[in-house]
Amino acid sequence: MASMGMTKDKFRDYIESFNRDDYEGFGKYYADDVHFDLGGRLQIQGREGILNFYRDVKKRVRETLVINNVLIDGNILAAEIATEFYGLEDWPDFIAGPLMKGDAINMISFIFYTMNDAGQYQLIRTARYKVF
Repeated sequence: MASMGMTKDKFRDYIESFNRDDYEGFGKYYADDVHFDLGGRLQIQGREGILNFYRDVKKRVRETLVINNVLIDGNILAAEIATEFYGLEDWPDFIAGPLMKGDAINMISFIFYTMNDAGQYQLIRTARYKVF
């Protein structure tokens, strides 16, 4: 099967869908059996696992992503992403760090996506670069 390929426009659509909580919109980019490695802190398996994770998180945190840089080479996409986590309620054991209602955590992360032949994310690996 020929790869449908990932483009910067498709990646931008993925991020914009994520930011507006459009689960169908960003969920279509995940393979059914995708593996998400959240910086070694958490491993999530499968599209539904990731969507359920974000449904839980987004009840308590407004997460906004901004693309700083993106490179695509074959089936690999590498991105530098700025993220703001804004507390909608107190969450002292939040995975990104203690977060209280009304406070924010900002960070820069490097995220590496490996795509399958259909152009969906098969493996997602994240690494924190800077927290401020």
